[in-house]
Formats: sequence, C-alpha cells, structure tokens
Amino acid sequence: MTKMLSHFLLFALLTSGHAFAVGLDIDMDDDDLNIGGDIFSDFNEDIENSKVLEDERFYKHGRFFTFQIGIGVTSFTGNRGAAYEDQPPSFTMGLNYFLDFSSSFGLGVAFSKHHFFLEKGVKGYQEDDPSNGAGMVEVSMLRAFFNYRYYIDTVNLGTAVTYSNPYLTGRFEYWYMTNTFIDQEDFADESGGGVGFGIGGGLEFPIVIKESYIGIEVLWHTVNLPDKYTQDYQPLADKGQSFGYEDFTGDAYTVTITYVMSW
Repeated sequence: MTKMLSHFLLFALLTSGHAFAVGLDIDMDDDDLNIGGDIFSDFNEDIENSKVLEDERFYKHGRFFTFQIGIGVTSFTGNRGAAYEDQPPSFTMGLNYFLDFSSSFGLGVAFSKHHFFLEKGVKGYQEDDPSNGAGMVEVSMLRAFFNYRYYIDTVNLGTAVTYSNPYLTGRFEYWYMTNTFIDQEDFADESGGGVGFGIGGGLEFPIVIKESYIGIEVLWHTVNLPDKYTQDYQPLADKGQSFGYEDFTGDAYTVTITYVMSW
C-alpha cells in the first residue's frame, strides 16, 4: 500500500511539473509575440500617414500651376558684350507645374534685341573697302527653355523671408539668333541656333496668397551660339585697321521682373 501511494505521488508530481513547463512556454511565446509588435508594419504605417497628411496640406495650401509674364534686361559679357548694345526690355513668358511645395517644372520662351555697329571693314564684311564698314547690325535673340525650380524651406526663418518664396532654378535652353544688316540692303539676314544652360534664383512676393505674385529672377546663361568663334569680325591688321573683334565669345545674364498668376 505504501509502495503504491509513493508511486502515485511521484506520477502526480511529474505530471504537474510538465503541465507547468508547457504553460510557461505558451506564456513566453505569447509575450514574445506581443512585446514590440511588427516594427516593419509600424514603420510603413508611419510613412503612409505622414504622406497622406503632407498631400492634404499641399492640396489645401499649395499651388498647382503658375503662369508668368515678365520684362527685364538681357546682357552679355566678353567680346560679345563689348560689341553689343542692349535694347531693353526683354520679354519672357512661362508656365510652371508644381509637384509639391518645393519642386516645380516649367516651359517658357524669352526674347531680347541688341545691336552692334561695324564702323570699319572687317574680315567678313567690306574687306575690299576697310574705311567703310557694314554699318548697324540688329540682333534678335529668341529662346525656348525647360526649367526646374527648387523652393527653399523657410518655415523656421523670419516672416519676411518666408513670404518672399525664395527658389533656385536651372534651365535647359535653345537660343535662336538672327542678324539683320540695317544699312546694307544687299546683305541677307544671318540666322542660327545653339543650345545653352542657365542657372540662378529668384523671389516671389505675394499680392494675394495662392493667387498672384510679383517675382524677380536673376540668371546666368552659357550658350553655344553659331557665331561664338567667328573670325568674320576680326580686324584687317594687314591693311592697318585695328577695329574689330577676335571672336564673339561671352556668356549672358538676365534680370527679369514677372507678374505671376497661380491656380
């Protein structure tokens, strides 16, 4: 009897210990699942929620399109700048599409006029009569461009800076140039085009927020115009002439004031 009772107690002790161990494992597994959760799921949810909030803020407070017209000055450096006299104003017109608060893409056109005066003969014109130049040459510059703008985040800056909407911009441009010889009816117009790039920045001051702005933009342009390395305007040194230009190298810069309408 005593032997049977000891066997029964040993069996009960082993069974209860096994049950306790199983229960402990289950509790530990549950805790492992509950503590911390799925960090990847939580991370994705945070990103999606932030994106939704940012989109809602942009749809409520942002601009989707802008159309701008402007006038300004286009001028040149180098030998081209030494030869050219500018005839302001230059004109510009463009359309921009906003991806978000900080980025926009746009298309546009611009036009400017200049002139230079060939008072004496040069290699390409009036070489047989060096004392009598070809006279006035009127230059028309038409360019089409594709631009990108990055609007600087000014949330933590002063109110005046925030409301000025500063941006940096870059352009891919195509310049088309026409030279017209005003004083020489027998000379045909000369025309040609070249690819260029522009870089600079600007400000947009609101008249009515989200509706209309006054902007100012300053750009530096480098362009490969067809007469950039011409020798036609070189002086006739062998005939004792010093008037002329070695070439027409030089970059351009523009300053433009625009009226901007937004939707």
